[in-house]
Amino acid sequence: MNKQQAIELLGGTVSAAARACGVTSSAVSQWPDELTKDHIDRVQAALWRKAQAEKQEAQPAASAAAAHG
Repeated sequence: MNKQQAIELLGGTVSAAARACGVTSSAVSQWPDELTKDHIDRVQAALWRKAQAEKQEAQPAASAAAAHG
């Protein structure tokens, strides 16, 4: 995975990628063009957390709809 792909996956900007990974924008800017295994692991973990948060946000809405349906 390259740095630009990771940034796109994590929100499209360096600052969004940094927030998702829990690092500074400066740290993301210093990532190598071809990410190391450690960087890829960090990106994948951030994507997993994002997916889990989206799943939890969707559950209450689905539960509320089922209760009123």
